This record gives sequence, structure tokens and C-alpha cells, in this order.
Amino acid sequence: MTKSLDGKVVIVTGAGRGVGAEIAKLAAREGAKVVVNDLGGDERGEGGTLSTAQEVVKAIESEGGQAVANGANVASWQGAHDLVDMAIDTYGRLDGVVNNAGVLRDGIFHKMSEADWDAVVDVNLKGCFNVSRAAAPHLKAQNSGAFVHMASTSGLIGNLGQVNYGAAKMGVIALSKCIALDMERFNVRSNCIAPFAYTRLVATIPDDTEYNRERLEKVKQMTPDKIAPLVIALIGDGATDTNAQVFGVRRNEIFLFNQPRPVRSVHTAEGWTPESVLKTALPSLRGSYMPLEKSPDVFSWDPI
Repeated sequence: MTKSLDGKVVIVTGAGRGVGAEIAKLAAREGAKVVVNDLGGDERGEGGTLSTAQEVVKAIESEGGQAVANGANVASWQGAHDLVDMAIDTYGRLDGVVNNAGVLRDGIFHKMSEADWDAVVDVNLKGCFNVSRAAAPHLKAQNSGAFVHMASTSGLIGNLGQVNYGAAKMGVIALSKCIALDMERFNVRSNCIAPFAYTRLVATIPDDTEYNRERLEKVKQMTPDKIAPLVIALIGDGATDTNAQVFGVRRNEIFLFNQPRPVRSVHTAEGWTPESVLKTALPSLRGSYMPLEKSPDVFSWDPI
């Protein structure tokens, strides 16, 4: 029986645990040869060991699949290029990149350190750029390929204590859109997924408030394996008409997010002054303001 990723080679970053591991294993079950990348560090991005990726490789091989472990740091330009080179040297080609690697360093904004900002942006945003940029010439040359990047409702909607993470993940969405625009002529696609899943990163959310406790209980119902099917579908040839989109997966629900567009406008022939903005423009636009919401406020129902 033909499988959806037969003959394809796929890189999955952050694939040693959680969502990434489930994506890597399903990709292999669907016929792909998989490069399992994971630094092997903790949820803050500290430390590292190749054994984390090797465990997923062993699981794939035990089911008859093909995979190789890679411990490169995607936040490094050289590390990302070494990762892509491993895929090409080992399997002779590259067809899909899943940018899943991520770290969390939550903290309220007025106390956030530069180090915590840099660490999160380096992995979650720059890491996506590094790996995608390293892969792009190969995908261009073969005139095919697909990127899937992990975004977050922390960027799309917002969450408390995640200025660094939310900014990085919203950056990923813009990165994906612009990759899609630049690479469309070469039949290379780029899409995003905002996953809802209980992982070790989410488990770092403190249960010190009723709000956080309720949030954690809902998220615990959403297992990482629920994210993988959409990822595999987007990498495969059946989704060649799907490009520059932002999806969400929440247990058995799949969402398509809208993307920012103008919702209302005002104008004046005389031009604006600060006074006329306050008197006319803002009152006219106020009815279309977006409310200040957090992700759980928007996704308020129990996972289906």
C-alpha cells in the first residue's frame, strides 16, 4: 500500500519529545526517512544530549522505519546547515522541514531579562529561519518541498507572562508567509500550525492561580499525537494547493486562523491633527477594536 510520504526525506526539529517526537514517528510510519533533531536540553534550552533524539530513532526503527539522530542547535547558523547537510548526505535529498524546536522562559514583562528574551527568540524564531534558510537552496533546486512551522496562540491571541514567546511565535507566522511568497515560484510551500498539546513546555506553567489551574486541566486532555496528522498532510503531495496558511489543532479540532487585514477606515480631506484623531478617528474606529484577550478566553470550551 502506498503511503503518503513514501520516498520523502523529512527533518523534524525538537523531535526528541512531545509534539516533535510524535510528528517524527508518524512521518516514518507514512514512509518518510526522518532526521530526528533535538539538542536534548531542558525546557529552557539549557544542557544537551544526543540520547534524546536517539531514543526516538530507536522507536522508529523498532517499527521498521528509517531515521537518523541529530543533536545540532538550530539557533546556530552553522548547526542548522550541518543538520540539513546530514539529511542530504545520509538520504540524498530533502522534501520537508518541520520547525518544531522551542523553549520557554516565561516571566512578567517588567521583570523579563534580556537573557530570557534572547534565548526564546533565538530558538523559536531564529531557529526557524536558520533551518529553513539552510534547506531552501535544496528545495529550490528540486522544484518541490514544504515547510511546516510551529506557531502559537500566545502570538496570535496573547498569553500572560509570554512576551518573548508570543513575539517569537508571531514572528514565525510572518516568516512563514514571506517564505511562501518567495518560494512559491519553486513549488515550495510554507504553512504554520498553532498546536494545543500538553508537553513538558506547557507543564512549566505554574499552577499558582485558579486561572492557570483551569488552563492546565484543559491542556492535559490534548495529547501531542493529535498534532501530527495535520503536519504530515501538509508535507505530502496531497496539499500542494495549501500555502501561507495558519492552522490550529486542539485535540480533534482543526482550525484555520484568519490573518490581519484592515477592518475599518476613516479619512478626512483636510488631513488629521492629534485633536481630530481623538475627536473623530478613534471614536469612529472604537466599535471595531479587538478586545484584550488571552488564548483561553477565545478557546473557552472544553477540547473536543
